[in-house]
Amino acid sequence: MSLERDMNRRDTDADDAIDAEMDTIESSLDKLLTRDPAYWRTGQKKDRLQRLERAQARLAALKLRVLATAGDIAEETGSKDASAWMRAELLVDKASARSQIKLAAGIAKYDLVAAGLAEGVVSQDKARVITKALDKIETNPEASAEDLTLAEELLVDYATRLTANELHIVGKRILVEVDPVRFEDAEAKALLAEEERAQQKTALRVWDNHDGTIGFDGVLPTSIGMRFKRLVEAYAQPRRQQLVAKGAPLPPWERLMGQGFARLLETIDPAALPRHGGDATTINVVISLEELRKDLGIATLGYDDTNGATISAAEARRMACNATIIPWVLGGDGEVLDAGRGSRFFQPIQRKAMRLQQKCCQAEGCDMPPEWCDAHHLEPWAVGGKTDLKDGALLCPHHHRMAHNHAYVHERLPDGTIRFTRRP
Repeated sequence: MSLERDMNRRDTDADDAIDAEMDTIESSLDKLLTRDPAYWRTGQKKDRLQRLERAQARLAALKLRVLATAGDIAEETGSKDASAWMRAELLVDKASARSQIKLAAGIAKYDLVAAGLAEGVVSQDKARVITKALDKIETNPEASAEDLTLAEELLVDYATRLTANELHIVGKRILVEVDPVRFEDAEAKALLAEEERAQQKTALRVWDNHDGTIGFDGVLPTSIGMRFKRLVEAYAQPRRQQLVAKGAPLPPWERLMGQGFARLLETIDPAALPRHGGDATTINVVISLEELRKDLGIATLGYDDTNGATISAAEARRMACNATIIPWVLGGDGEVLDAGRGSRFFQPIQRKAMRLQQKCCQAEGCDMPPEWCDAHHLEPWAVGGKTDLKDGALLCPHHHRMAHNHAYVHERLPDGTIRFTRRP
């Protein structure tokens, strides 16, 4: 009985000490949170951010140690697992809780990673990257226990000077650093297999949001995806540079990228596209003569309402300036009165001539370069306008939309620029 009382007393003393240490941490945080960093010197901010980063890693190490032994919580509470208890009591999303518990179990296997986290030199994000890389090596039949140990040493060392994303890249080929002779060919084979799997994962989903927008998401192989990203960035940058030059506030980068992607689609050369349904890939816009003449008319993008979508007449007129669009004008009984032909659009030689004459977007005050502009009919084709150089003007996408917006009127000034004014 005396021995049992001794053990209970030691456990109680240990619990009291841990609770006191936790109280000290919380009390210190309470005091620190009363401090205003606005009054700290720059050097102090840098030093304290570094110390906070280390402290955050060390607190994560303590929490993960607890989670690694938290199976008894589920047993005591009747929860399915510790993540279910975390969801109910700590209000942590179950996916996040499971991710933390999985990381805790992973770190418990790797002493160097656990030590780096406890010392504050390996962050929780980096620890997750390292354990994933090591788990993959552990299941690699070509890798030995010694390879695993060396890989862990290298990755923990890299973690002291790389970001988590950079560490992830290194982790994918860490075995090549461990033993180039044995693992270089294996890495090449693994890369080929990854690329083949990427082809199988390639997907694109497109849907109508029914609010004037189309939504889409998808997955591309890395090589194609990076090209796609660079192409969209190339179309997004001119708009950004123009705003920066004018000192105008920049919209979110996501919006610029979206506008760049839209511009990329609008400027694809239709002659370079594959045949589609027995004809060159084009977009058909169907509109009645009556709707075409309205400021606020409606057109169908596609051949019919069932397989297409409705757009404004102004947008239809804007789209009709591009050679990728075939406008179909219908009479009262659905009779085709007119269908757009090549002669209706400005030809490549005409665009080149316009670029020589017009060095940028012709809207007053706009300097968008000509390669990002559309060729616009100053006299709309809907009312008999001709595709002549004297009737053509280069307009950036923004001003091209304004030219077809009934809320604005525009006039050509003596110097050739175009002034837009809102209708009274």
